[in-house]
Parts: sequence; structure tokens; C-alpha cells
Amino acid sequence: MASVDECRQALHDLAARLDANADRVRDRVNLDRTLACRITDLKTAFHGRLRDGRLIDLTDGDDPQAKVALSTTSDDLLALVRGELDVPKALAARRIAISANPFDLLKLRKLL
Repeated sequence: MASVDECRQALHDLAARLDANADRVRDRVNLDRTLACRITDLKTAFHGRLRDGRLIDLTDGDDPQAKVALSTTSDDLLALVRGELDVPKALAARRIAISANPFDLLKLRKLL
């Protein structure tokens, strides 16, 4: 099981990668939504905002009102961020769960 600090760092690494590619995807991903990332095995969460292909304002704690919510284990979060876990396969295997409206899910696919 990964630690809370490792999960926090993984999300910051993801934010940096999204930031580096934001100019390329900004026109294709017109999305401005709150995001919660819930780590089920650690009983902790992080939240931020997806805007223009970027993950910004990332901080500790849950956002129960988040428009997009990702739930997974700490190890699966790290594997996702490192590119070792395929998102569609992880969804199908129920290793991750994403709660969002269908239109937002279509837009999120462009970021993955």
C-alpha cells in the first residue's frame, strides 16, 4: 500500500504532465470542473479543479460536491499516474471508479 505522501506526489506529477500538454489539448477539452480523488484504502482524499486541460488548485481533503470524482486504491492511483494501468481496463475491472456526467466523461477521455 502506498502512503498518503506518495499519492499526493503522484497527483502533483500528473498535474505537471497535464500542464506540459495543456496547450495541445486546450481546444479539444473545454472543461472546467471540480475534481475529487478518493483513495479508498487510505481513507483519504484530494481535490482540485480541471480547467483547460490542467489540474490546478490541488489540495488535501475531499470535495463532496465535486463534479468529477475518481475513487481507487493508493497502489492503483500510482500505477495509473505512471502509465502502468490502462484506464479503460481499470474501469472494466472495477479497479477505479469515475463519477461524472456522461458529457464530462467523453471530454475526460481526450485527456487520458
